[in-house]
Amino acid sequence: METHALVAVVTLVSLLVYFWMGLRVARARSTYGVAAPAITGDERFERVFRTQQNTLEWLPIYIPSLWLFAWFWSDIVAAALGLVWIVGRILYAQGYANPERSRSVGFQIQALAVGVLLFGALGRAVWVWVQTR
Repeated sequence: METHALVAVVTLVSLLVYFWMGLRVARARSTYGVAAPAITGDERFERVFRTQQNTLEWLPIYIPSLWLFAWFWSDIVAAALGLVWIVGRILYAQGYANPERSRSVGFQIQALAVGVLLFGALGRAVWVWVQTR
């Protein structure tokens, strides 16, 4: 029986990255004087806030794709792709927060990881469904 423990760990680390981003938003609110519930103000705050929000927007695509890929293909490969996603999100966060750096490399890395997870899981699910017909 496959436990998918690796994917569970990667999922939890992914959520810890999101938690870290939330802490960065809280610190940026204090640093740049943007009191809740405001989401605009200092551009530096907005960059940190937008990074967290963009990550939140990707989580509903990423996490089910991660688990379905693990279910239909491989726990190890899914976990490795999940780690690639995590690295991409961290690079994205660092690039977005600093106007002199680009966020595109991190975005491309994480988008590629999600694309492989999503389309890999979809393709295998369709294949399995067709085989059972």
